[in-house]
Amino acid sequence: MNDRTSGPERAEREELGRLLPAPAERDLPPGRHLHHKDTLMRLIDQDGARATARPRPRLLRPAVLLPAAGLALGGVLLTTLAVTGQDSAPSPSAAGTASHAPAPRGAAVLLDRIASVAGKSDERTVTGDQFVYVKTLQTGNEGEFGGPLELGKPHEREVWMSQEPGPVIDEGLIHEDGSYIPIVVGVPDGEKPVGYPAGLNRPTYNWLASLPTDPDVLLRRLTTEITRDQNARDTPAEDRDQAQDVFDAIGALLQETVVPPKTAAALYKVAAKIPGVTVDSAAVDAAGRHGIGVARDDTRTGWRTAWIFDSTTLEYLGNRVYLFKDTDMGKKGNLLAESAVLERAVVDALRERPSAGKPSAT
Repeated sequence: MNDRTSGPERAEREELGRLLPAPAERDLPPGRHLHHKDTLMRLIDQDGARATARPRPRLLRPAVLLPAAGLALGGVLLTTLAVTGQDSAPSPSAAGTASHAPAPRGAAVLLDRIASVAGKSDERTVTGDQFVYVKTLQTGNEGEFGGPLELGKPHEREVWMSQEPGPVIDEGLIHEDGSYIPIVVGVPDGEKPVGYPAGLNRPTYNWLASLPTDPDVLLRRLTTEITRDQNARDTPAEDRDQAQDVFDAIGALLQETVVPPKTAAALYKVAAKIPGVTVDSAAVDAAGRHGIGVARDDTRTGWRTAWIFDSTTLEYLGNRVYLFKDTDMGKKGNLLAESAVLERAVVDALRERPSAGKPSAT
């Protein structure tokens, strides 16, 4: 049957088709299916503005808590791997501004399609006494920060995040490595702790829904919030990269949150405006699911991060992080971390799982 689609629409369809991964027999060899993830950045709990009531080995939303003094934002980030397989990362000078020189056409077309799909998802009604539940499979660096890479074993992680507008002190709960760990946050104020409000560092569903959906306006809003956060930490100017920081912040919102459809669509459109964002056409998440990736290099750290999407449904699957050059952490190509989102839901109680219902009172 003839394809009656004409003009730019047909050209975009053909271009997107060329971005999709190769058939199974041409996929990555099994040895490269063990990848990276945002647990690496969870080691970077340098957030001086927040005090926790317990030590936590992994940071919940690494990419949201921005780097201090040379530390990159952790987490769910981007990478660059061109469609041709060539490294097309921007130079450090070109990466400094997220408001011009947008992503190459291949990445922009893909992100536009992803935004269109995300925007058609069902809206939710989420109340302040509920929790966002996200279950992931993760592998990450468990070595000392600044030391050699030491990948841990794949493990499941569950989080329950409070949806109260705040400020709150008890932010939620983590179930990982067989233990339930409260997420207790707040800035000490004498003997009385001050809770943390909903915002970029604690993104509730309703806060996300309140964000502007015009991509240009949203980009300015994210940039303003990130800059305010960095100023509060006295992050040196030489350690800031606006393009990477915005990309990382968006990546973090994709991982352990439930994002309203219109906001998700706007975030993907913002990502298309970020210079250096490219396509990884052979991406694999922590669960071994093959898809197509949106990627960017962090030139400050040598880390390449890709968001991975199902090549058919364009649903977000997870992320992977690896070195795009030799660093103190390892050689170019070494995997740093990987993740796979297994389940997302809104539940009524801590420890409640969507498939099992509410927990018992005991």
